[in-house]
Amino acid sequence: MLDLGRRPEKVDTAKRRERAEKFLQKGKTSAALEEYLAILQEDPDNDAIRQTAAELYASSNCPKEAAALLGDLFQRQAEAKDSAKAIVTYKKLVRFGSPTCEQSFRYGQFIEASNKKEALEAFEAALTGYGALHNSKKSLAVLEHIIALDPSGQNYWRAAELASELGDNARASQFFLKVGALEAQSGGKSSPWYERAFHADPASTAAAVAYGQSLIFESRAAEALEVLKPLATGGATATPEVKDLYGHALWYTGQLVQAEPVLWELFEQNSARMTEMVELIAAFLEAKQDGEAVALARKLEQHQRRKGNRREFIGLMKDVVEKFRPSSSELLEYLVELFNAANREHDYCETLIKLFDLYYAAGNFYKAGDCLDRAAEVDAYEPGHQKRLEMLRGKIDEQRLNAIATRFSVVNKAKEIQQQPAKRDEPDEPSMLQDLMLQAEILVQYGMRSKALERLERIQQLFPHEEERNEELQRLYMNVGLVPHYPDAPAGKAKAAAAAAAPAAATLPPAKPAENVSRSAAPQASIFETSAAGPRDDSEVKNLARVTEITRSLYQQANVKSVLTVAVNEIGTQWNTVRAIAGLRAPGKPPTLVLEYVAPGVNASELPERVKLMSALHDASILRGPMVVADSKNAPEMAEIKDVVKTLGGGSFLALPLLDGQEHVGVLILQAEDASAWRSSDVLVLRSLSEQIVLALHNARLRRLVRNLSVTDEKSGLLKRSSYIDVLLSEVKRATQQNSPTCLMLMEFGRGSSMVREFGQPAVETMMRQVGQIISTHIRQADVGVLYDLTTIALILADTPEKGAMMALDKLRKLLDDIHLPGRDTLPPISAGIAELVVRPQFDPCDIVTEAINRVEAALEGARSNAEKKVCALACAFDVSAVA
Repeated sequence: MLDLGRRPEKVDTAKRRERAEKFLQKGKTSAALEEYLAILQEDPDNDAIRQTAAELYASSNCPKEAAALLGDLFQRQAEAKDSAKAIVTYKKLVRFGSPTCEQSFRYGQFIEASNKKEALEAFEAALTGYGALHNSKKSLAVLEHIIALDPSGQNYWRAAELASELGDNARASQFFLKVGALEAQSGGKSSPWYERAFHADPASTAAAVAYGQSLIFESRAAEALEVLKPLATGGATATPEVKDLYGHALWYTGQLVQAEPVLWELFEQNSARMTEMVELIAAFLEAKQDGEAVALARKLEQHQRRKGNRREFIGLMKDVVEKFRPSSSELLEYLVELFNAANREHDYCETLIKLFDLYYAAGNFYKAGDCLDRAAEVDAYEPGHQKRLEMLRGKIDEQRLNAIATRFSVVNKAKEIQQQPAKRDEPDEPSMLQDLMLQAEILVQYGMRSKALERLERIQQLFPHEEERNEELQRLYMNVGLVPHYPDAPAGKAKAAAAAAAPAAATLPPAKPAENVSRSAAPQASIFETSAAGPRDDSEVKNLARVTEITRSLYQQANVKSVLTVAVNEIGTQWNTVRAIAGLRAPGKPPTLVLEYVAPGVNASELPERVKLMSALHDASILRGPMVVADSKNAPEMAEIKDVVKTLGGGSFLALPLLDGQEHVGVLILQAEDASAWRSSDVLVLRSLSEQIVLALHNARLRRLVRNLSVTDEKSGLLKRSSYIDVLLSEVKRATQQNSPTCLMLMEFGRGSSMVREFGQPAVETMMRQVGQIISTHIRQADVGVLYDLTTIALILADTPEKGAMMALDKLRKLLDDIHLPGRDTLPPISAGIAELVVRPQFDPCDIVTEAINRVEAALEGARSNAEKKVCALACAFDVSAVA
């Protein structure tokens, strides 16, 4: 073994090198090595001699000495940043010995850009070495390089623990945050890691926000409140994100009054959060804090009015009220005011009726009467009004009760009056007189002078000589042509009254029968008939209410068949006909649709019989207009279909053509036992109804056309699958222009095939229709819902990052708590996949959409396998910054 410690004599370096080479030529390796070592002692910077000496040691089977020289050489090359030579030297060093942890660390740095795998191995070797030396500071430096190459949760965790040991809490918090984010991304539980990040550095806003958000997501809002409160009230740290989380933490802990100003401030900065404010109103209602709900609703209404979005606000408020059915008179009074100002009469009346029930139950009968009065003023035909009026009888002042009664329809008034026995000696009652005069005026306007005459005769009986001091009543007598006669009146005075009324009567046109009615109809009574002609029924007055009720029902129908079905059933029932037939038919052609109503106990006709009857009467009505066939068995119009008439039982028929302008589109046929059933007033009202039938048919066809052209599924309110790609492309283009985030979510309510096998297709469709209706009415206006398949709904969430999509999913799950599996009390299994779109201007929209669709489907597959949370959010797999 050579003695390296012995110092050779100082000689010229060149001569020593020459001598060493001669020794090598003679095979004297040891002598040559001594010369090279001597040169190194005199010239320690001579790396060429050091490398030669290391090679000679290696050839002399002295690996330890060779490694020592190569280690020195690597250190010098590393300090000189000669990475190429240092890499070669390190590889030689590895053959002869174990590099130090420092050498491995430096080697890893040299190759981390070119050889990731070898660099990680070198760094791991260095980390092991530093660990053995308990050098945590160097270990942390090595781990930072490892994380740069492999940013896994395990590596971040190791770095976080080392930073904690070193007392570097800020860096430890950052590393724990990264661990939590990776856990959340993979569907794991992130809150323990966010908690460690927060406790490591409580001053870190990012750690507090992440920890608070994870607590809220896990329904631990009270703990989240403690974490977020210092930030939300800390001035500079009170960012919009912090305030948003803080406001929701207050909300979820029931501190709605404290949450309202925080969330309102955010709403003023972003008006797209209006739905959230409406949900806060709903939360107030759910917590029985109706006063606060009304105050917020008023403030929100004023804000939306200024923005021009008041109509949308009213629609959202209506949905909220229908869901929670508030028991607060204050809120219902506000809604009455809101609907009245917006001219939404139906909603206005419905709310007033709810308010009536509330006040009545509370014993506040005066206000209940006020609600009934206002409701009857708008819709006097509501059938429940009379019952409510009777409920108030004896509980409010009689004069007030009579005042409310005057709001009701003419039909209700007439019924009330007829039910009262006539008392000639009854004292004057102004409200009754006004009622009777009002009825008479309306009957005159509708051409029902015979019934108007009855009303005036009733006035004459109850209020004799009233016309002498009431000019309006006197004018009404003159218009109808009635001369009041009183047994105690002097003859001269009676003649004078008759003379005064004669000119007025002479100017009146004669009573006109219904236009184009067949001559076979029974003659109509003259408008100058007096009560001596015999008693009459109240059918003409009833017609007023019938037209309104039937017309309303017609316009509520969604298709042509349902319009005609309602028409024949309602008309046949209201007019007590034996049979009612309605059909669509072009002149000279077979009918396209024929529907029939028959009275109880009457046999329905066969389709061929209905077609023959309809064709014959339609052709006749085209030539003659509305017609009455009094004796159908002997009428010439029915000669060709005598067998059909006989089968149907004969009697009288009324045929009313259905006209679309000048075009004949069908006919309405009514059958009665005899011709006396068809009064001129009936024919007039039924002609009006036939016009309404045609208009309702128009509306139904228009709605069908809109549905055919629309991409919306009418049952669920969601878009059809065919619109999925188009809507996504459109949203990507918008998000690119506005540089805003967009999320895609798939919500699956059980596997479609297994659900159908277990519950059946109709039951599953019914459940999904309910789900779709809830989702479509609760997502924001900018969001889009698509019926993806039988049990899956796709949501395109505009201006929403991944964490916002998670919060939206949580809200939707709560809203769907009332949806149960068919025939069970359990909730449907909800799995959700979420993918935030990679929106970059340099990417093609089609590529963005394709990648997002594939990713969200993979996320949904991952959610199915996640037994605990049933949700998975997948980030983009490729390096976006590298592509960009």
